Amino acid sequence: MTVLAASRVVTPTGILSPGLVETDGDHVTSVVPTTGPVPDRVLVPGFVDLQVNGIDDVDVGDADEAGWDRIDGHLAAQGTTSWLPTLVTRLWDEYPSRLEAVARAQARGGPRPAIVGAHVEGPFLGGRLGAHRPGAVVDPTPERVASLHPVVRLVTLGAEVPGAVEAIRALSGRRTLCAVGHSEATFAQATAAVDAGARLVTHGFNAMSPLHHREPGVVGAFLTDDRVAVSLIADGVHVHPAALDVAFRCKPDGRVVLVTDAVAWRTPWAERMGLRHEGGAPRLADGTLAGSSLTMDVAVGLVVARAGVSLERAVRAASATPAALLDLHDRGALAAGRRADVVALDPTTLRCTETWIGGVQVHG
Repeated sequence: MTVLAASRVVTPTGILSPGLVETDGDHVTSVVPTTGPVPDRVLVPGFVDLQVNGIDDVDVGDADEAGWDRIDGHLAAQGTTSWLPTLVTRLWDEYPSRLEAVARAQARGGPRPAIVGAHVEGPFLGGRLGAHRPGAVVDPTPERVASLHPVVRLVTLGAEVPGAVEAIRALSGRRTLCAVGHSEATFAQATAAVDAGARLVTHGFNAMSPLHHREPGVVGAFLTDDRVAVSLIADGVHVHPAALDVAFRCKPDGRVVLVTDAVAWRTPWAERMGLRHEGGAPRLADGTLAGSSLTMDVAVGLVVARAGVSLERAVRAASATPAALLDLHDRGALAAGRRADVVALDPTTLRCTETWIGGVQVHG
């Protein structure tokens, strides 16, 4: 039995001030209020990041064993305890080996941030490619969709591409989460994708048709349709704090997700691409944003400090909501019976200071 005390504990029903989280082995046994002196820290559930392309100098597309271990350390240091390695658009024939490598990394033992599957962001993208490779984009034919490796848990695709609706139906039928992203879709096309089973919009506001009063586009669709959640890159660069505020105001609780969209911006490949870190984020030579260097604890802190979001709601957007979208009902909240994935945050900055995964301390 381990007892973790804190001046604040964020639970599904509110904040305990102060409170205790009791764990036994790899699960939480109780979360209760307490009295008396406690460490001045904030305990929250481990974060769940749906979009990590790489971190620092390690890209998930070509990571070796040491690289996966380094990513584990980076993730634990920011409070991320479950995640989806994300493969961006590449030639179709390259996917099987890359996805098999993700499956091998997923199978590793030991207390480490859990790989719960892969996110394939492309190659089924639409008319807003951003930093993705135009020559590698293909349509989601039934054959391609059926051949995707079973490790895939999330697919982002353009709602307007030929075969998108059929692909979403097929993927949803095998319990793969579908997201609309990198899309020039009309409001009607985006709504048709949601009707077919899409339940997420990948990095809201970025790389999608904007809100217009006569053609609301993808942005209008995700702001007004409660069936679909929206992920946001809350680094203060990709989305203005006022737009973050708009998304949180428009979406019901449990329909906003914080992601990092982190990339390995210090690799030789990134250098050859002309990628540079400028103005707070990685960019191509022409200024196009190409992922981020964001961490999940910083994202939580930013939406609280600059978008006026409550701590409870910011934490849910980084933990319970993404977990629920992936049907991971054993994590994402500090409650009895859940996995003992616990993160301690500095009470002032909300930066991660300690992380426990399955009851084992891995950072701090």
